[in-house]
Amino acid sequence: MPTVLSEITIDSPPDAVYALAKDVEKFPDFMPDIESVKIVKDDGRGRTVSEWVGKIRQFNRTLKWTEEDFWNDTERVCEFKQTKGDFTEYGGVWRFSPSKEPNATEIELQVDYVFDIPLIGNLIKAVLQKLVQQNADSILQALKKHAEQC
Repeated sequence: MPTVLSEITIDSPPDAVYALAKDVEKFPDFMPDIESVKIVKDDGRGRTVSEWVGKIRQFNRTLKWTEEDFWNDTERVCEFKQTKGDFTEYGGVWRFSPSKEPNATEIELQVDYVFDIPLIGNLIKAVLQKLVQQNADSILQALKKHAEQC
């Protein structure tokens, strides 16, 4: 399964950045490729189910998926996976760790995905890998910008 990894340092404390990332319904306010996110279930113990709508602007395509998130507040980790939607498989993990810099956070975002398109060639697979990497990087950049403005 293809995997991308993105990392960033944010000049804001880990608890604040983690709380900001948990507020996924606000992602469309500062992430241009996310059109909407709605939490449809929250068990109050760290498990949420949310419905997402995103855009792949390069292909003029809208993607929809339902995602199950498992938030571990003690470890500041979120494991996520698609339960239904446009990806064949989609999941990953967010990790929020204290940085060596004072009051800063290291974020690691790993995304594992399969997006099967009939008759897809290796060139398109390479383009898709690049787009998923760019998307992971832009998510972290948007989170950084938003966190450092708060």
